[in-house]
Amino acid sequence: MSDPVFIGVDVGTGSARAGMFDADGVLLASHKHDIRIWRETGDIAEQSSDDIWSAVCVSVRAVLEEADIAPDRVAGIGFDAACSLVVLDADMKPLSVSRSGDDARNVIVWMDHRAVEQADRINVLGHRVLDYVGGRISPEMQTPKLLWLKENMPETYHRAGQFFDLPDFLTWAATGSLARSACTVTCKWTYLAHEGAWDSSYFREIGLGELPAENYARIGRAILSPGAPLGNGLAQEAADALGLLAGTAVGAGLIDAHAGGVGTVGADHAAGPERTMAYVFGTSACTMSSSSEAHFVPGVWGPYFSAMVPGLWLSEGGQSAAGEAIAHLIATHPARAEAEALAEAAGETVQGYLLAEVERRHPEASGAVTLAGSRIVVPDFLGNRAPYADPHATAVISGLTLENGLDDLIASYVAAVLGVGYGLRKILDTQSAHGVTPGAVVLSGGAAESDTVKQLLADACGRPVLSTTSPAPVLLGAAMLGAIASGHQPTLQDCMRTMSHVGARFEPADGRIAAIHAERLKAYDAFQDAERALRAGLSSI
Repeated sequence: MSDPVFIGVDVGTGSARAGMFDADGVLLASHKHDIRIWRETGDIAEQSSDDIWSAVCVSVRAVLEEADIAPDRVAGIGFDAACSLVVLDADMKPLSVSRSGDDARNVIVWMDHRAVEQADRINVLGHRVLDYVGGRISPEMQTPKLLWLKENMPETYHRAGQFFDLPDFLTWAATGSLARSACTVTCKWTYLAHEGAWDSSYFREIGLGELPAENYARIGRAILSPGAPLGNGLAQEAADALGLLAGTAVGAGLIDAHAGGVGTVGADHAAGPERTMAYVFGTSACTMSSSSEAHFVPGVWGPYFSAMVPGLWLSEGGQSAAGEAIAHLIATHPARAEAEALAEAAGETVQGYLLAEVERRHPEASGAVTLAGSRIVVPDFLGNRAPYADPHATAVISGLTLENGLDDLIASYVAAVLGVGYGLRKILDTQSAHGVTPGAVVLSGGAAESDTVKQLLADACGRPVLSTTSPAPVLLGAAMLGAIASGHQPTLQDCMRTMSHVGARFEPADGRIAAIHAERLKAYDAFQDAERALRAGLSSI
């Protein structure tokens, strides 16, 4: 087969996307299809695995049509997804995780925080596996969610035939293989990849002793490196649904943020992955730093061995609400309706319109910090994932007045972007104090497509920010898995050097702009400290 192409599939919180790439990493076609989400009070967020798979199939078929490429040229396909929990019964059919009892609602979304109490109880025990998740397990991870199911929906827990991380569900749907990715089980399930084993004492101690008793049959016995070929490739039924050929190579998957890391951290060929930290800026945000040695950073997940780049340790931070925090502040502002009308007239999204207004008022992007005035946003609307590992943290907004017009909305928008940037800086500084010292940050994710946003983030975090030539680096990372599985690239590192390239570099501002950010960061720190102190004080009464 000449001129092979590779397909990457990315399932995020709100949509499934597919992208087709050539052997040099050039995007040939892409397509997005929305997926349904059920949101309820109590931080409940649920989805349907059938709906997700259907959206994947629609997206893959669409890129084949758009690129006008025959299925026999597709040498491999890779999948990444948000780290949501998928539950299937013994017949591999959806099994409800919902109080509604609807079996279609069989996915607990990553952002669902129903298991906060279970996570707190697990953390009190202080088991050694917690050393490899930054010292505290998060309710966004899977073992607290499994414990919640056992305690609150015991019939579902005991009837379940398989508990999948969403990337592993996708590769099972594609191939029929029950093998799990080392990325998913190491980062979200407490698998100790450096030991090549689960720790049975952990599961028994937290109340999930059934899992080791059944030799981990429901959560993964075969653990493969990302990109390792799965079974005999695409099964016939899946191939028909996707519009591809049976037997097409499928690589073990990645969590979506880690696919963004794979698609970006090797772009600076001179620096390499150990000197470049990936920052995937979407609904949430993830930071991923690689190192040859294990570094234990309080509040930063990991160190995870070979969870992203084989042979390297991964330190993973992030912000539970990033793009979602910005969208929330816009949606709740009194000037939202005015902004929506102006955006519609301009043929823009609301955020696109606000960004255009920022750029019109400050063509030099760094100067846009002045539009925020004294407004500070600490965007911990869904807790603080890193560096405090505090799911109970809440957001803080200061500098409000009685103004409620468009100018005030723009101030909140810029302050929110900067708040995300200061959160990034906190992670970088905490990692640096414990030996993880990347020299630059490379961005991916839909919330970071604008050069103005990239410059503002560089100024806020105090490090150079890079972008790559690929318009879809998360999809590219997924496609690399197909390139490895098909044998067209020998290793992930080879893929990264061949298919990923630096596009632009944004240096942090100095002088007056740097001084403004220094003052704003002092206030950010003070407000974050005050919020923690207030909660501690109230809880002691």
